[in-house]
This record gives sequence, C-alpha cells and structure tokens, in this order.
Amino acid sequence: MPNPFLSMKAIDKTFGKVHALQKAEFHLQKGEVHALLGVNGAGKSTLMKILSGVYEQDMGEILFEGKKVRIRSPKVAKDQGIYCVYQEVDTAIVSELSVAENILLDSIVAGTSMFISKKKLNSEARDALKQLQAEDIPVEKPAFMLTLAEKQLVLIARALISSAKIIIFDEPTAPLSIHESTKLFSVIKRLKESGVGCIFISHRLPEVFEICDRITVMAEGKFVGTYSTSNTKQEEIIEAMLGTSYSKDFPVRTHTLGNTLLRVKKVSDGVKLRNISFDVSEGEIVGIVGLVGAGKTELAKTLFGYSPHTEGTIEVLGNTLKIKHPKDAIKAGMALIPEERRKEGLFVHEALQTNASFPNLQNFSRFLFMDKRKEKSFAKEIVERLQIKTSNTETPLVYLSGGNQQKVAIGKWTSLDSTLYLFDEPTKGVDIGAKTDIYRLVREFARKRKSCIYFSSEIHEVLGISDRILVMYDGQIVKELSREEATQERILLYASGGKEE
Repeated sequence: MPNPFLSMKAIDKTFGKVHALQKAEFHLQKGEVHALLGVNGAGKSTLMKILSGVYEQDMGEILFEGKKVRIRSPKVAKDQGIYCVYQEVDTAIVSELSVAENILLDSIVAGTSMFISKKKLNSEARDALKQLQAEDIPVEKPAFMLTLAEKQLVLIARALISSAKIIIFDEPTAPLSIHESTKLFSVIKRLKESGVGCIFISHRLPEVFEICDRITVMAEGKFVGTYSTSNTKQEEIIEAMLGTSYSKDFPVRTHTLGNTLLRVKKVSDGVKLRNISFDVSEGEIVGIVGLVGAGKTELAKTLFGYSPHTEGTIEVLGNTLKIKHPKDAIKAGMALIPEERRKEGLFVHEALQTNASFPNLQNFSRFLFMDKRKEKSFAKEIVERLQIKTSNTETPLVYLSGGNQQKVAIGKWTSLDSTLYLFDEPTKGVDIGAKTDIYRLVREFARKRKSCIYFSSEIHEVLGISDRILVMYDGQIVKELSREEATQERILLYASGGKEE
C-alpha cells in the first residue's frame, strides 16, 4: 500500500489520571472511506478530537500529505482541510442564518471585506449543493427550517466549499431514516471519487461493511488492528472490539408463555395511530418493528399515557384501563424506557442514585425526607447487576457513556417490580458491548415472567430477540409474523408498505 495520505502514530493522551490514548494509530488513504470502530470509551472520539484540533496529543506525531503537522486548534484543522460532520448537527449550524450563509460561514468569518454580495453567496452555495445532488435545498431558506438530513448536507457542502481534504463523519446515520441514509451514502461515494478521505464512525456494522473500504478497531485507548472490509466478517470485527471470543447475541429461547397480560383493541390517537390491535402474554417478548415515521414511538407513548388515545381500549389482565397520564400506566404495572433517554428518560445532570430512585420515591423516603442509605444501596445493586461502569453512585449521568446511561434508564424501574416493559429503540447510539448487556436484561425480564414490547427500526435486533414480531407501517400494524416465519426481507417488505404476492 502506498504512503498514507494521513498517518497518526503512537498518539498518547491523558486527562488527569485517565490514560485515554496509549500509542494509538490511524492511517487514511486519499479517496478512501475508512471506519473507526470501538465500544464506548475505546478512545475513538478522543483520537478524532486530536485530529480536528479540539485536543492536542501529549505524545506521538501526525503526518499529513507527507509533512509533520501539529493541529493546535479547530481553525488549524480547517486550514489543513480537515472537517467534521457531527451526529448533533445543530451544534455546527447557525439556525437563524440562511442555508447559503451557513455553507459559506467559514469564508465569511475569514473574509476581510465588510460587504458580501448576496447574489454571489447564493450562487456559490448552489454550486456546492449541486456537487452533492442536493440542489433542491433552497439556499435562501433559514437553516432552522431544514430537516436533520438537509442540515448534514449543508455541513458537507460547507466542507466542500472550503476544499476539504478529510471529512470525519461521527455517527452520521443515527438520526436519519433508511432513505436519508441511502442518500448520504451516495454523497460519501461521490466525495471518495473526488479524492476526499472520509473517516466514518458508526455503531451500525451493516452500513460500515456497505460503505467503507477499511476498518480500524480501537479498544481501551489502544490500536487493535486495521481490516479490509472485503476480506473480513462482521463477527471478526465484533471480537476485535470486545477483545474476547464473540458468542451469539441471540440464543434460541425455549420457554412456555403465561396468560395474556396486555390486550390492545382497535386503538387510534386521531393523529398517527389507526386501529391498533394486539396482545402480549406473560414472559413474552413481542417485537414491534417499523421504519422511521411508522408510528412506533407514538404507540409506546400512547400505551404509557404520554399522549391519549381517542378510540379503542387497553386491558391489563382482563381489566380495561383508563390511561390518561404516565402515573396511570405506572400504577397498572407498566414501565417505559423512551427513545430519547437524555430528554425523556433521565436527569443527566443529576447523580446516578437520584435517577435510580426517582420512579418510586415513596419507597426511598420516610415522612418528607429521603432515606439516602436505602437510595444508595439500591443504586449500588443496579450498578452491580447491570454491570454499569462507574466508580461512584453519586456520579452525574452526563459523565457516563450512552450505553451505561441506558442501563440506568432500564434499571431504575426495577424497584417498582413492573410487569410490562416498553423498550423504545433501547440500543440507539450504544456500543456493541452495551447492546449485548441490554439484550441480556430484556431476556432476564422475560424469564421472570415479565412481558416486554421491543420497539425498534433495527430489523436484525427484532428478529433475534423477539418471540413474535408485529410490523408497523404508516401508523398501523400491517403484519404479524412468528419467529419462524420472520426474515429480514419479509419484514422490510411490509415495513416499506409492500405486500407479498
């Protein structure tokens, strides 16, 4: 292989006593799409922050286009032609500015002239969007009116207009639908053809193998290896990431189901959901799968009382419930682990133990005072049982990885001994190690005769974990499949609005 376009060699970085990177390395060819993978805490974000100028390395060297460089700030990185497209696109978009102003933002900031021709600005922005086949985005439109996918394209256009040589894509498909992800992949392929080096960070292995030429794996701040996607299997990459032999996530479950716990009859919400009917037995895991916008989250929130249903009935153990508020659902034995854990499932700036006790405060309080010893004891129990990586139950959740936050979001409900668990996209944005732990937790609930509904757009997950699968499309359940009947192709057909001959 020729000399790399970019070489990061023997990179070390410490934060206090934490050794975040130890002799880490990464090599990128010109016009290559190269994945950087690792579980949460592996060091990939730290390495990319060094490349993009957010941090400086303590030791090691960076060679770019054959020259040794020291990237001391994000401005230096951009001057070198190194740009980032983050998952949280709103951190880089100025919402009140127009599309054109956002695309040429770096040029405007760097410019010395006080007067910029709006006509020229719009023309240059249109040219940049045309390169991405995104000319349907109006350049005079305010950025806050764009979809997430359109904002990503604006950021890529900004990089192109600044003659980017390397673009780092950090979890770019996490907020996108399948259609939007496909469009992004075609954009990345065009960038590759034009000689731009693309670094692709993702937790979704199928898309890594679809779009990337090579994969570099990191673990515990160290370089593990670089692999060619054409000569490597997904199982090998997972083993490299976990550092252990990979055992199958989804062993076949042999079990008998109990009585019908939940029965939903002809439920509609007057907005998205239409005529929803299904039931769930004790000890059963029912997967509800659909593409983005199918109505999965709306159904989870309706069952839990966040949004009311206008028609139909919800029964638990034969009793019709009046669920007008989440407290009614909790009283009926339900627990919801929401998709947006940071916004809806947790108080991320509060301590782990505060979050753990919140669903059942009366169990941890005497008169008007919290029993701190009891609260701490329960928090320690879920830390041990759920294998949450933290040194202290008083640690604010904002300092925990996404996977560990999600374990807290699940574990906090165990003090109530709920009978029905609603998991809405429970593995979204978490690494492969945490995913395996979450699958184990769901199976553990089912073994204890709890009922579980697993809402997800990740078809392979639903196939692996569910006893029975319901497919949603456009606010309706369009197909029920047993574990034996279900295949990825059949689910995708129904989830896309198709029908079998």
